[in-house]
Parts: sequence; C-alpha cells; structure tokens
Amino acid sequence: MQDIPLGAKGSFAMLVRPPHLANQFKDTILPPVFATPMMILMMENAALNAIRQFLDPGESAVGTKVDVSHMAATPVGHRVRAEAEVVGVMGRQIHFRVAAWDEAEQIGAGTHERMVVDLERLGKRLVDKRPASASSV
Repeated sequence: MQDIPLGAKGSFAMLVRPPHLANQFKDTILPPVFATPMMILMMENAALNAIRQFLDPGESAVGTKVDVSHMAATPVGHRVRAEAEVVGVMGRQIHFRVAAWDEAEQIGAGTHERMVVDLERLGKRLVDKRPASASSV
C-alpha cells in the first residue's frame, strides 16, 4: 500500500431503478423509495474509488464500519451520487467522510471505515474457514 493522502476523494453515481427501491429490495410494505442499503453501497464504492490508485497489485480494501444517516427519500428515475473523502489513515485502516445526493437534495451523510487487505492472505483465511463438508463439493 502506498501512502494515502488525507483529502483524497472518490465518487460513485447511478440511476435509481426499481430493483434499488426499498419495496422491491427489502419488503413490499415499504414505500417505493431508494433503499438505504443501496445508498450505503454507493458510499462504499465512492470510498474505494478514493483510494483505488494507492493500492498495490494484490491489495483491496474491505468495508469494516458504516455510520450514516439516510435523510431524504429518492424516487425511481433520479440520478444519485455519493462522495467520499479520506479523513484519517491509521496503518491499513482508512477513515472516510461520506455523503450522497439525488437530483434535488442531500440524501445521506456519515462516516465509513475500510481496511486494506492482501487478497492472497484473505483467500487463504477463507479457505481455512470452510466447513469440512464443503471441501468435498
């Protein structure tokens, strides 16, 4: 991992489609608005985009903490965007300020943390966690 500078920024945008709505994605009793887990997905992608260029080959950064508020509803058909800014780096742990907007207003804000991981090492740990019955599949 290269040095990740404070203030590094990333973004992610998408068009809200029916599969992204709370009443399609989670439960039909919910209103037809952009689902909170989808907003968080956008924020996580924005954060990864902020640090992608500083990762070495064979590295990635996995999400470890999310603390956000979903402040406004967004209907299908709106474009939404998320932005992330690096506000802290402690070894392999990266801290971000995140926010999201639709075409009319800010819809979310909060903080997010990611941990830089070695993909080969992570892969080995996942193999070690497989139940014995899975190894025969």
